[in-house]
Amino acid sequence: MEPTDTNPNLIHTSIWDEECEPDNPFATRAAFCHGYDVYGATLGQASATDMLFLLLRGEPPAPRQARLLNVLAVALANPGPRDPSIHAAMCGGVAGSTAAATLSAALAVGAGGNGGAREVLLAMQAWRACATDLAAWKAHIAAPPDSAASIWPVQEHVPGFDPHGTSCTTIVRQSLAAMAALDVGPELAWLEQQRPALEAAAGRPLAMAGVAAAALHALGFSAAQGEMLFLLLRLPGAVAHALEQTELGFRKFPFYTIELEKQA
Repeated sequence: MEPTDTNPNLIHTSIWDEECEPDNPFATRAAFCHGYDVYGATLGQASATDMLFLLLRGEPPAPRQARLLNVLAVALANPGPRDPSIHAAMCGGVAGSTAAATLSAALAVGAGGNGGAREVLLAMQAWRACATDLAAWKAHIAAPPDSAASIWPVQEHVPGFDPHGTSCTTIVRQSLAAMAALDVGPELAWLEQQRPALEAAAGRPLAMAGVAAAALHALGFSAAQGEMLFLLLRLPGAVAHALEQTELGFRKFPFYTIELEKQA
């Protein structure tokens, strides 16, 4: 993709530029994302994750960056029905909630500090502070930053690590290995190598949120951007499970069997 110069128009942000149709000033004739002609040149040439990268970073991804973001998107696409955010979407589906309400439930539940997007933000802040310095990571884990002034509850475990885990799960190790092999920055390969030492310092195994934080940091996203992307990339699973549960009904809701007793 090559950027295309555009003329100033009525609608303009640093992200998006539009030209109107000659016969309708309220209709878009051409749209440019950071200078790239979205419908005239980018459409058909770029993937959806390429577009996400362009929107947030202001430039198209390099081939390795594009592959890493695609791998991350696949790894996060469906956390599965055990995940609280997916479970919330399933509850919305089985209750007949609107699509917007169902996805809002998934976003709200998946936004927190226990496996959610807030945890990814905190882990990305740790990456920015510690980089690939093991001693700095150990010091950060031993004395985390004070978050007492935050509106969020005090974090009860090291962000990026599983507070309930006994060992690093197979899917976390597989995801980390696949991303580290793409050689986008030093973070992921370093994390794969130093995982046992970091887990020993944290007293907990690495979690998927920790892998996602490392990947998003390696891609150059800010912590705030990473928090948003983590929420967004997990929505496909919420959609699929909510729609399935809508069809199955409450009698086939997994985990809990509901028996209604007839009153005498």
